[in-house]
Amino acid sequence: MTGLLAVEDLSLGFSTEAGFAAVLDGVSLAIARGQVLGLVGESGCGKTTLARAILGVLPPHSTRITAGRILLRGQDLLTADPDRVDREVRGRAITFIPQDPFTSFNPVFTIGAQIMEIMRWKSPRKGGNGRNDAARRRADRAAVLELLDAVQLPQPEQILRKYPHEVSGGQRQRLMIAMALLPEPDLVIADEPTTALDVTIQAQILRLIRRLATERNVAILLTTHDLGTAYEICDAVNVMYAGQDVESAPVDRFFARPAHPYTTRLLASLPRADGMASGIPGEVPSLLQPPGGCRFHPRCARADERCRRQRPAVDALEGGHWVRCHHPVGAPA
Repeated sequence: MTGLLAVEDLSLGFSTEAGFAAVLDGVSLAIARGQVLGLVGESGCGKTTLARAILGVLPPHSTRITAGRILLRGQDLLTADPDRVDREVRGRAITFIPQDPFTSFNPVFTIGAQIMEIMRWKSPRKGGNGRNDAARRRADRAAVLELLDAVQLPQPEQILRKYPHEVSGGQRQRLMIAMALLPEPDLVIADEPTTALDVTIQAQILRLIRRLATERNVAILLTTHDLGTAYEICDAVNVMYAGQDVESAPVDRFFARPAHPYTTRLLASLPRADGMASGIPGEVPSLLQPPGGCRFHPRCARADERCRRQRPAVDALEGGHWVRCHHPVGAPA
């Protein structure tokens, strides 16, 4: 795998009527081609905000980026020419699989019309007469049919003639995956892509995402609050809490040897074989007035004055594992 995307110490927030919400605080991550990276944490931890910052679709008038870089193949997307980002990156080099396939299609147009409209603007193929070149349109349609077959949609020609309400939720999500892959992107951001699906279909979609990432050498950034999903398909996991990154590890090591107190409590909250689970005491802090230092310290039994004053630096462990904690699990409290 080669490095593709790096987020470096990204801090941003939103201006609200109640004040400035510091939603991301010095967040970093890296992802390589062919890798599935899971971004996990409780609701409101900043997963979706980070994903949308990478894609460049945060509201411009209320968003304030205070620090950091988002590097795609070494180019900082935050300082790049916006027209070039819109033309070459957003929807082409980086694409998106939404959480809800039910609201992602226009109900008054056929599926084929909507997919071919995307290909009109975002096709990776070049045509002699630009976007209206007939040869390119034929090549695009052939690519669409091939990819619909690859995502295991039966009778793709018939699917294209249908309206969104005429296919199931699982088929709609497969269509979302196909549409994200059609521009032949380097990175696909999947924002909790199985939330609206039943358990059986979830498993099928997750296996499909994992297979396509490997076969097409595409990086996948998967945001999820479901640790089972992360275990199922991810190569590595990054953990976020209240807008801060707290731990990152290859998936096997993450589940076997978590190092941050929040990660251990998050894993302990999963139901055990006896049906019992252990909650995390306290509440997620307000991002309008977040606690200083490590934002988990008000809920952490290992916290001391240093945790309240100073955010921990990255502590590199072995095997690609790092943690931000003054008192990691396994060290003396």
